[in-house]
Parts: sequence; structure tokens; C-alpha cells
Amino acid sequence: MKQRLTTGIIAGVLFLGFCMLGGPWYHGLVLLMALIGYYEFVKMTGVQPFSGVALIGYAGIFAIVFPWEMVWETRPLTLFQIGWLVMLVLMTASVVTKNKIPVNTVAMLFLGVMYIGIGFYYIAESRHLHHGLFWTFLLLGSIWASDAGAYFVGKLIGKNKLWPSISPNKTVEGALGGIVIAVVTSVVFALVSDGLLSWQRAVWIGIACAVVGQMGDLIQSAYKRVYNIKDSGTLLPGHGGILDRCDSWIVVFPFVHILMLLPY
Repeated sequence: MKQRLTTGIIAGVLFLGFCMLGGPWYHGLVLLMALIGYYEFVKMTGVQPFSGVALIGYAGIFAIVFPWEMVWETRPLTLFQIGWLVMLVLMTASVVTKNKIPVNTVAMLFLGVMYIGIGFYYIAESRHLHHGLFWTFLLLGSIWASDAGAYFVGKLIGKNKLWPSISPNKTVEGALGGIVIAVVTSVVFALVSDGLLSWQRAVWIGIACAVVGQMGDLIQSAYKRVYNIKDSGTLLPGHGGILDRCDSWIVVFPFVHILMLLPY
């Protein structure tokens, strides 16, 4: 626990510091995190992390997350177009190698590009919104509050297992506690926002952060069980890898944008 707390504090201060800096500093950090996250994903699937087919995935991650607007004022391709091109190149690799790169490997690598690339894209883009620092802190704060609430409420009164085949330690009581704490946190942000965020929208954001964030955690647990591993990586002692730490982020940030819960 001591190692976990130390790593969490150092990593949290570093990340929030870059977040406050914003601009290319923050976006560059998020891009680096995305590439490391994809490295962890590729390694988990059993593919050589720097093989030719994996490099296609890294290129896709780079193309999705890179801050093109800071260089050319516009993105050369949409996310849909980038995703389609990555899919085509990966499937072509399967054909060219005469199925030495099987289609199931191609499918997993493509899934990783979309799952990780789009997740980190929205983590970066949220900071570039008007009042982006507020919105980013709101989402991170609500996610962290949900995690802490679920953990401590589950420890205190948790009796009914939430999804024992995927994550045996999670409880229904903990999940509900996480939702309540996330909503309270989001509403507190609304109260200090000077009219920027209504309490009604804050409630929906808190619910989204907690429910979808906990699903992101379960998604990560599910595919780690498939590959029989404990952590996605070892970059963060006591926490695992980038994907272990950001499993909720990379589903919550796109989700709240899709629901248009954040203003543009």
C-alpha cells in the first residue's frame, strides 16, 4: 500500500502538472501514454511489440492522438478515416503474409488501436475545450471519487459480489457507493463553477463517470483474465501499467463527449 500511495502521488502530481500547463506539453504526454498503453496491449496479446504488424498499430495510435491542429490548424483525416485505413492495412498484412499474421491477431490489434487511440484522443481534446482545465479536472475528479468510493464502501459494507467471474473483489454495494460519491463530487464542481456547470448536468456527468468508469475497469479485468496476467505492465509500481491506471479514463472521456455532456 505504501508503494501504491507513493507511486500514485508522484504520477498524479506529474500528470496534473502537465494538465495545468496544457497545450503541446499536455498533449505530448497523453500521446506518449497512448503509445505506451498500446505497447502493453500488444504485449498482452502475445504479439511481438515491435514487429511489423504492431508498428502499423503504433502508426494508427499516433495518427489518432497527434495534435494535428497545432501544426496545420486542421486534422488531415477524421477519426473514422484513420480507423478505416488502419483496418485496411492490417487486413492487407494478413493477406500479404498468407495468413502468417492470422485474422484474429489483426482483429485484436485493430481493437487496441480504436480502444486506446480514441480514448486518449478525447483525454487530450477535453483539455483543449474552452475552460478545458475545469472539464478535465471534473472528469478525473469524478472518476477518482468513484474508484475511491467503490473501494471504501465495498470494504465497509460490501456483501454481494458484482461480477465475481471477472473481478471477484468488487461488490454491488461498492459500485453503488462509487456512483453516489462521483455524483457528489461532480455537484461540488458545479457549485464552485460560477454558473459554468449546472447541477443537473453535473449529476449526469457523475453518473456517467461512475457507471462507465467501473465498466472500463471490468473491461480491463476481463481481457487480463483471458490472457492470465495480473497487470498490463510494470511502469507504475503498485499500480501496474498505463492501461491499469487509465482503464476508466479511456472509456469515460469518449462517452461523455458522445453524449455531449461537455460543451463545445
